[in-house]
Amino acid sequence: MWSCMAYNETDSSSEHRLCQDFGLILSVFSLFYLMVCFPIGLCYNSLLVVVNLSNKMSMTMPDVYFVNMAIAGLVLNLVAPVELLGPSFTRWPVWEYNNEIYITLLILFNISSLVIMYSTTLLSLDYYIERALPRTYMSSVYNTKHVCGFIWGGAVLTSFSSLLFYVCNHVSTKIIECSKMQNKEAADAIMMFIGYVVPAVAVLYAFVLILRIRKESTPLDQDSSRLDPSIHRLLLASVCMQFVLWTPYYMTLLVHTIAGEPGSYGSNNKQRLTIYFFLRCLSELLAFSSSFAMPLMYRQMNKNFSHKLQRLLKRLNCRDTPCPHEHSSVQQVAT
Repeated sequence: MWSCMAYNETDSSSEHRLCQDFGLILSVFSLFYLMVCFPIGLCYNSLLVVVNLSNKMSMTMPDVYFVNMAIAGLVLNLVAPVELLGPSFTRWPVWEYNNEIYITLLILFNISSLVIMYSTTLLSLDYYIERALPRTYMSSVYNTKHVCGFIWGGAVLTSFSSLLFYVCNHVSTKIIECSKMQNKEAADAIMMFIGYVVPAVAVLYAFVLILRIRKESTPLDQDSSRLDPSIHRLLLASVCMQFVLWTPYYMTLLVHTIAGEPGSYGSNNKQRLTIYFFLRCLSELLAFSSSFAMPLMYRQMNKNFSHKLQRLLKRLNCRDTPCPHEHSSVQQVAT
């Protein structure tokens, strides 16, 4: 919880002023996110999902993964207002919430982070498969939809293991089973390893394979059934963007796992405690930012998105009045 209660109200020390300044900075950033980034992310994530699902026949393998990440972004959009208007991020909280709500928000946040990271990872691996074996069904849209279902299921199961540690860290020690599991560092270690280390290694491996195959010019590069070359730029930009925005959050988990609870440092290290909580909240704010940065990047770099949006708008306009040129325009786009 972000507060300066560790200091006396009459305290005029530099540590107290630093705490007040950090609280003001977080409040400004949180309000800016809620007023600008939140509505943009909510709008574009919803638009990405609706446009692609309304054009299922023209969806490609990358589109399925980006729809999956957009759904996870919508979950982050639901968590963000409750979290950013709470006592952890602003000096003027709109509401207070109990441990049950805190656990719920944390689980939704963890599930979304796992879905985003693993969707990015599998997008990289499937892109390599599509480049190496363009006519295989391993990276087909049908298989990708099932893979995305497994991603959500795996994210829920993975979050459940860390959920036990988080729950037991907030309940009474009278419960014998939980008295032995009150270890938040273990929960952070699980999320750090499964949510960041494994995807990072897999993405690095996929990029090495992609760079190796791009150096080998083959006749398959002229195959019209292959993915659009712009997908490579979109893939590279999305992977870099996701890891840039999520790395600070996972680094704070690593620090907490190695160094332990900051409150155990002692009363003489109030400044270190203040800086840690400030960086922790700032890293979570960066993680929330991925929910609006990803759909904006997809909208800008995907050439087919504007055509799909136009077709959707035309179908909506022609729902009440028949459009004689609709069939011919669809055939023209398909060719």
